[in-house]
Amino acid sequence: MTIPWAVSLSTSRFFPTSSAILRRQTSPCSATATMSTAGEQNFTSDPAHLDTIFKQKKALRLVVKRDLKSMDPTLRSEEDEAIQRIVMEAPWFKACKGLCAYISCSALREVDTSRILSHILSSHSEVLQMRKKLFVPRVEDRNRNMRMLNISSTEDLIANSMNILEPASLDADGNEREDVLFANEPVDLLILPGLAFDKAGRRLGRGGGYYDTFLSRYQELAEKRNWKQPLKIALSYSVQIVDEGTIPLTPNDVLVDALVSPSGVIAISPAALEICQ
Repeated sequence: MTIPWAVSLSTSRFFPTSSAILRRQTSPCSATATMSTAGEQNFTSDPAHLDTIFKQKKALRLVVKRDLKSMDPTLRSEEDEAIQRIVMEAPWFKACKGLCAYISCSALREVDTSRILSHILSSHSEVLQMRKKLFVPRVEDRNRNMRMLNISSTEDLIANSMNILEPASLDADGNEREDVLFANEPVDLLILPGLAFDKAGRRLGRGGGYYDTFLSRYQELAEKRNWKQPLKIALSYSVQIVDEGTIPLTPNDVLVDALVSPSGVIAISPAALEICQ
């Protein structure tokens, strides 16, 4: 099956960053990992303090974007393959019945998800109920509104104004696509992108707030309906994993449960630690 978003990546040669704040973390799943929660942080609504945090995030984004741009294309391809293989071979992926996953964009230098999505969409089970139900993002506006809509084929995708593939709001029959926030059943897994991560679960996005807003909404929905919270799994190149404490937090930031790097699964939360046993 040929996936339209599976594009070749070509960048300049990779040089390790000269910044002391970025160090490649390649440790595999560790039972000694601990979970940091937003409740443990000393948040403040002081505008000056929040402005400082936003400036720190902006500076870190520039560093990570520079290193991603410098990443050797061969290394990038190798890490893409390793990360996707780890995901598809993981028991938590094989067991999940429904999931939300991002559609990778090569221009943004995100970890490739084309093989993962192709695997899901091309799976033909004799028992229809055994197939995974897939929801992918559609950005609605510039006000952090992003929906996760169900698709069953690559033909359900169209390029938006940014030339990023996303689901059309209506299916081929003119019906509204199912929105995961209005679904009757929960999803088990959320596969997330990001610019930088640490082993405490902190995730640095691109500044739009779309994923943090969606994650907060879904967590509230799951709690209201007494559903088990889905595992939040972020995919990360080695160069994107930074020292703990490097990524500052605001009250709106949502932590991830685990990272998948080329060297393996880095479990963080108690729920994620179970997958490493």
